[in-house]
Amino acid sequence: MKYLPWLFLGLPIVLFSQNFTNDTKSRFRYPIKKTTQTMTLDGEVGPKEWESHKAVSNFFNHWPTDLGQAKNQTEVKMTYDDTHVYLLAKCYDTESRIVQSLVRDNNDNYWGSDNFSLVFDPIGSKQNGFFFGVTAGGAEMEATLAIEEGNTSLSENWDNRWASKVKEYEGYWLVEMAIPFKTLRYDANATEWGVNFIRGDKQNNAYTTWTQFPINFNGISMNYMGTLVWDAPPKKAAGMFIFNPYSTLSSQRDYEDDNQNSPDTQINIGGDIKVALSSSLNLDLTFLPDFSNADVDQEITNITRFNIFLPEQRNFFLENSDIFSNFGSYDLKPFFSRRIGIMDGEAIPIDFGARLTGNLTKNLRIGVMDVQTQREGDFIPQNYAVAAFQQTLLKRSVFKGIFINRQATATSPDDEKYSRNAGLEFTYMSEDGRFNNNVKYHLSFMPQGFTNNHYYGFAGNYTTKRFRSGWQIDVVGENYITEVGVNPRLENYNAETEETVRLGYTLINPWFRYLTFSKDDNSKINYHGWRTWHMLYLNSDGTFNETMNNLAYDFEFRNTASLSLISRYRKVNLMFPTALIGDDFEPLPLGDYEFARFDLMYSADTRKQFVWSTNMGYGSFYNGTRLNAMLEGNIRFQPWGRFGITYNYNDIKLAEGYGANKLHLVRFNADIGFSNKLSWKNVVQYNSQSENFSAFSRLQWRYRPMSDIFLIYNENHDTNGFGIKNRSLVLKMTYWL
Repeated sequence: MKYLPWLFLGLPIVLFSQNFTNDTKSRFRYPIKKTTQTMTLDGEVGPKEWESHKAVSNFFNHWPTDLGQAKNQTEVKMTYDDTHVYLLAKCYDTESRIVQSLVRDNNDNYWGSDNFSLVFDPIGSKQNGFFFGVTAGGAEMEATLAIEEGNTSLSENWDNRWASKVKEYEGYWLVEMAIPFKTLRYDANATEWGVNFIRGDKQNNAYTTWTQFPINFNGISMNYMGTLVWDAPPKKAAGMFIFNPYSTLSSQRDYEDDNQNSPDTQINIGGDIKVALSSSLNLDLTFLPDFSNADVDQEITNITRFNIFLPEQRNFFLENSDIFSNFGSYDLKPFFSRRIGIMDGEAIPIDFGARLTGNLTKNLRIGVMDVQTQREGDFIPQNYAVAAFQQTLLKRSVFKGIFINRQATATSPDDEKYSRNAGLEFTYMSEDGRFNNNVKYHLSFMPQGFTNNHYYGFAGNYTTKRFRSGWQIDVVGENYITEVGVNPRLENYNAETEETVRLGYTLINPWFRYLTFSKDDNSKINYHGWRTWHMLYLNSDGTFNETMNNLAYDFEFRNTASLSLISRYRKVNLMFPTALIGDDFEPLPLGDYEFARFDLMYSADTRKQFVWSTNMGYGSFYNGTRLNAMLEGNIRFQPWGRFGITYNYNDIKLAEGYGANKLHLVRFNADIGFSNKLSWKNVVQYNSQSENFSAFSRLQWRYRPMSDIFLIYNENHDTNGFGIKNRSLVLKMTYWL
């Protein structure tokens, strides 16, 4: 009971929150009318092409200040015909434009360049939407929008058909977009959509928006969009059946397999099908999918006691994934798609997959997915099914549920036949978006009939311009098993017995932040302020397990540079013998460990041709010390190339008898954009901890919309003598029918 006061940290915030009226939908309205002209996508304003359509020309500052009007203004016009919605944007500037790269769908390059973005909420639920953006160099990015922890998040992994054209002029650059109606999901009877326009002006390190709203919400916020008013409801798009076949020619060899004496050459075919069951409900099918063109995983250094899970990279699982993945918390996910088709780091072939997602009504969104894997070596075939729903209540609040089933589809031991999870969550969100709180309850079901199979808790945050705070409490039973999810802290490894033991826990995690914004236009600082975050872990019986306490002071400069000073303190009750730096050393014994460290993080002006950042830290580490140094540098050859190198060094010295180790991680990246249709990505990585040296190269030519040719090369070497482990070369072609 001594920890009970932590439960009420958020209460004063709720009681003293100020009322704020969200009226951007009524204040900012754009009347879009159907064109009578033939629209040509050429980055030019053709005769009579746009003259009869209203212009939006009064953009407001959003970052680094939300006061006043934009220094470099933007004019926007929109129209539509039977098949497309069109946009024209005229972005005024002083011609010192920054383009990081011509490579498409690259989040860092996009936001680091001068850019223009269009965001839609066609359903009007303020829960999910679409993003279309293009840089001054013509590099495109499309994405889906979703609500996560009260804020709008962006997933650039969504890929669909649309087109843009950019042309540069003296004193401004011009954007034209053409977005097919069949790319969008919308209510065919609605005459009002949510919409906003965002301008990235890197010369002034500024982001400006059509609607005016508080700086504590990001520019793509679905809660502060304006209204796109149609002169007539847009008709349901015709031709809503799309077939996207692929073929691959691959040559692969595993040099660690003594039975493979020559490369294995294969020709494979498969494909994806998209069917619009209605204007707001979509069915996606895939058969014999191939993910060879997915980005390579980044190597990591892991000196924690638990496994680290790498992000999903496969497009079939990423599109519309928020309806399945937006459950649980940041480190506990009931559903994690990377658990499907990957076992112990090895790819398991998939026979087919089906996904139904979209809105049944304005307020009810559903998602159903089913995937069947093949037999691969000792892994028997499995069927994975997941179903989820989101019901909007009380304007912005959401009640949602999920059910997950992993079922063996061949003879298997009784205790491995299935694994199931189910959960319900309710998220209350205030109308202005400042306050939200999520309450959840989940269960897992195994053939063994385990008890203590629960996971429940609540989490939320409250945000104003200067003050932000959040809280999280999770209670996890020792048998809350997530075979198709992520729950790393549940599994504890005993280095002496080589056994994994499940232990339930309670997490209490409050955080606070306070910012001071500069009022002087000549100041070199945008803002500065402190933040603190704390994590307390208790065992299932209420006894102490671990605490982490952190305090930081941050500086954000006008020239995009940033500086953070961080102090950290940890106390750990080590319950099992643990090897942190390798199995060659004596495991750390059971007992209490207290240690502290200090970190300095600095990132230089991101607008420069050469950009660098560093993270330096030193302190005690269990019964020894740890020195960490990270240095990253990137050089830009505008607009065609960006090259970068990252070096991460850890020097860990434990007490005598428990070992010392120096861990090195080096990563080299080269992104070359010959045009916005032809790009070449290269990644070389060296990781002394995993004893792996890898090289990845992918050439991509988008020879027509949503149709690509890929040439992918990948190889891995052992760092001891650099003996080769495996090598592959893949030629892949996709075609959008």
